[in-house]
Amino acid sequence: MSDKHVRKMLRRMESGEPVEVAPSMATMKRLTRLAFIAQQFGYEYADVRQGGGAQGDGYVLLIVPDPSPEARARAERNRAAYPDAGEGGALPPLDPGAIELLKARITFDITAKYTDRQRILLAGVGAVPLAVMAGFGLGSGITAVVVTVAVWAAVMALLPVGLAFNRRYRARYAALLEAAGFTSVSDQAGRLRYVPPGGQFPGQGNPFAGGTSC
Repeated sequence: MSDKHVRKMLRRMESGEPVEVAPSMATMKRLTRLAFIAQQFGYEYADVRQGGGAQGDGYVLLIVPDPSPEARARAERNRAAYPDAGEGGALPPLDPGAIELLKARITFDITAKYTDRQRILLAGVGAVPLAVMAGFGLGSGITAVVVTVAVWAAVMALLPVGLAFNRRYRARYAALLEAAGFTSVSDQAGRLRYVPPGGQFPGQGNPFAGGTSC
């Protein structure tokens, strides 16, 4: 994990406002570790969306202040134990169990972002440029049209496999979260989310409105 992104995130957190974190090469490992560090200093994971990176195809992590007494006490302990964390100093050790739950929450949120119907529509539209490039790259006239249609149909034929995989993947992480005491809720957009035991939905309304970015 890049010290640069950790330092930048911790400095942004001093504002007490929601913070968006968009690391380059936003792998799941990097996102979960950033979310874990944020939790150690008074923030909590709220949501994830696409739009990060130079090409806009990466992920953006949203963290928000955690007002719970447990979070405030944890933050005070860690600020005392790791006073130079925001300047590149030592950080709290990673907790594999907490990391696994954060991974489950972030992964579930990503896989539940769209309904199956929306995924079919997006795939159908997204497959058009690929089919056109393949068709007109291999021929012209009627041949190009036939190849284009064939490539598009082949891509769409594979879609049910992808949807089934996504559902199994989502169910796996949902089961892990439920076993840990997390509760399923629907946000204002109707999207299914999971909140921690005894917790509440972090960030109200549009969770990405009005945050500071890093």
